[in-house]
Parts: sequence; structure tokens; C-alpha cells
Amino acid sequence: MILKRVGSQPSIKAPEACFTGSVRMDPLNAPPPPARVSVVSVTFEPGARSAWHTHPLGQTLIVTAGCGWTQCEGEPIVEIRAGDVIWCPPDHKHWHGASATTSMTHIGVQEALDGVSVVWMEKVTDEEYNVGPPVA
Repeated sequence: MILKRVGSQPSIKAPEACFTGSVRMDPLNAPPPPARVSVVSVTFEPGARSAWHTHPLGQTLIVTAGCGWTQCEGEPIVEIRAGDVIWCPPDHKHWHGASATTSMTHIGVQEALDGVSVVWMEKVTDEEYNVGPPVA
């Protein structure tokens, strides 16, 4: 058994090539092979978001704090809040991040296929992001 105590692993600034704005990643679990599942807590400051991307075996997001937005290609932006759980199917192009005014933290659970757990694409433009979710 491996026990990783809270605060025992350093936070990582998310790579600018894959994210817009201030984003912090806190690795929670990345077991050695043959395990293929990794778990990370990601905190997005207001306006911050991931680039468009896919996951070869899908991804589960568990929103733990705040209010954010996510979008699947060709669909409207959806608001997500603490307690929401999102399943992104394999190879489904999407992005996720904070709302324009509120930070958001989620836990991402993804499984690697041949060592690849995410395929990064182009950044979400300000024009795409600023559409925001539909007003109810």
C-alpha cells in the first residue's frame, strides 16, 4: 500500500500550452504500471480553462468547489457546480474550466491507453468562451 498524505505532493502550475489563465494541478494518484488510471485535482481561477482535448478511454470529472463551465464540440456551454459528476466519453472533444466570475475545482479521473491519457488540441478562444452558458 502507498499512502500519500494531504499536502505531501507539490502543486503544479498547469502548462500554458494546454490551459488559458491561472490553473493549478494537484496530483492525487498516479500508480505505477500496470495500473493505467490517474487522478488529479485541478483548480481554475475565474476565466481560466483547458484547451480543447479528448481522452482515449474517457474521463470522469467530479466538481468539488465553485462554479465552472464545460462544453462538448457542437453543443452549448453547460454550467457545472460542486457535487456535479460529468462523464466525457472516449475521443469526445471537450473543454472545462471556471466561469467568468467564479473559480472551480474538479477531480479528473482518466485512464491511459498505450501511455496516453489526453490528446491536447487548440485553445478555447475568448470568443468561444465568452458565449457562456444559455440563460435559463
